[in-house]
Amino acid sequence: MRKLGKKYVEASSKIEKGKEYDLAEAIKLVKETSTTKFDSSVEVAMHLNIDTKKSDQQLRGSIVLPHGTGKTKRILVLAKGAAATEAKEAGADFVGDDDLIAKISNENWFDYDVIIATPEMMPALGKIGKVLGPKGLMPNPKTGTVTPTPAKAVADVKKGMIEYRADSLGNIHSIIGKVSFNEKDLEENLTYFVNTIIKSKPTSVKGVFVKNISVCTTMGPGIKLSLNSFDK
Repeated sequence: MRKLGKKYVEASSKIEKGKEYDLAEAIKLVKETSTTKFDSSVEVAMHLNIDTKKSDQQLRGSIVLPHGTGKTKRILVLAKGAAATEAKEAGADFVGDDDLIAKISNENWFDYDVIIATPEMMPALGKIGKVLGPKGLMPNPKTGTVTPTPAKAVADVKKGMIEYRADSLGNIHSIIGKVSFNEKDLEENLTYFVNTIIKSKPTSVKGVFVKNISVCTTMGPGIKLSLNSFDK
């Protein structure tokens, strides 16, 4: 059994077991129960009533949070011509086409956090899908990272765009900010994220869609939220 650290135990003692906190209380607590010396990320976990074996219940997409995530991402854009020029002007860290695909393939080059590609680049990129897929780097139209206008996607990522994807058990995890964020900004980011997921409810899902929601910090204890804090 994993031995819990002193700081974790002290933080957990502030959380009432079994209680579901309202939004304001939960955000206040998540800041108070951070156990690290560095500026921890604040994360949300949602457990959904979905069957990911069914194609129409495989939730995946992207969201631009109102106040960003507090994390800077290095962006690689694969595009040609005007689209490449516009992506550079938008602030992409790396821009190229077949040359950079070859660099990834031949040198195991991964000095970036997200890849944005135009549709014309996908056939060539697909050849190294087995390399990018396991690292979560393969662009996808559902997340807005395959697009004929990569400059807009670059701007969205810089604003704090995050990708989400339900796992095989119907769980979705995401960062919603940093402990250093003020409570209002964390509340607004969390509300926007949760309500976006709620609005994505597949039509084939019957009954309750969201089973539970919790928030925590990096290495901090989980705090359950009342579902009444969000849209139904």
